[in-house]
Amino acid sequence: MTRALGALAAVAILAGGCASQGSVAELGSEVSKLRSELAELRVAQEVTGRDLARVGPQIEALDVRTSETQATVRTMSGELQRFYKRAEAVDNVVGETRARVEALTPAPPPPAPPGPPPTSSATAAVERPRVPPVPSPAVPPSQVAPPAPLVPQAVPAEPMPPIQPVQPQVAPPAPAASRAANPEQEYNAALATFRSREHGQAVLDFIDFIAKYPKHTLAGNAQYWIGEAYWAQRDYRQALVEFDKVSEYGPGKAPDALVKIGLCHARLRNASRAEQAWHRVIREYPKSEAAALAQSLLRANAASRQ
Repeated sequence: MTRALGALAAVAILAGGCASQGSVAELGSEVSKLRSELAELRVAQEVTGRDLARVGPQIEALDVRTSETQATVRTMSGELQRFYKRAEAVDNVVGETRARVEALTPAPPPPAPPGPPPTSSATAAVERPRVPPVPSPAVPPSQVAPPAPLVPQAVPAEPMPPIQPVQPQVAPPAPAASRAANPEQEYNAALATFRSREHGQAVLDFIDFIAKYPKHTLAGNAQYWIGEAYWAQRDYRQALVEFDKVSEYGPGKAPDALVKIGLCHARLRNASRAEQAWHRVIREYPKSEAAALAQSLLRANAASRQ
């Protein structure tokens, strides 16, 4: 189709009488550039479509895992509620038992008044002066009063200490933030934002995901989609910076990121840097799908220069 357009344009120029060999050569150069750009666009669309198709099963798997996690959380919440009810019932029983024990414990008797301090014989001998004995008149034995009987004093009983009930130890519930945190669900939401063409918000969501979970297996994917968001906005310089960060998170998305790095250089009119990136894909990841795309781009660039 592009050749037919070029031929029609050349015929139109020749028919106007103002054509020259220089204008025809210039027109051929423009047509070659258009061919190169169309090839790049086609490869970029293939890469994006392949990534979106690959993400579909991942999203379904994440949805299944999210549903299972939510079911587990609901089950744990039910168990915790039952445990709290049982603990409350135990507390009530312990409180009633303690009240009964305290009611059955007798009250302690009042303390006895303190008596005079005992004095020893030696002290009495020192304090009292010696008095000569006075002879007492003879008293018949029948008139002598018998000694007073000894009455034992009651010893106050020690009060029994109240029985201390054993309080059941209940583990504190997990914080709400830890229960609600779900990396896969957050990644899924950010990807849905990207697919709805809200690229600015998607960039913010993916940046937040990487800040929260820098060691997660999806961190490299999140960084790749940040570059895709800038690519979709035609900010090729910033997209180049973001795609270059993907290799920091492992080799998972590194081949696709290198293909996009070459396309960014091509958009910035730096063909040599673009070819270096594509050759690197073929050299470092020869069995990947990105390597086949890089070979197609290299052939398209070589054909546009002829």
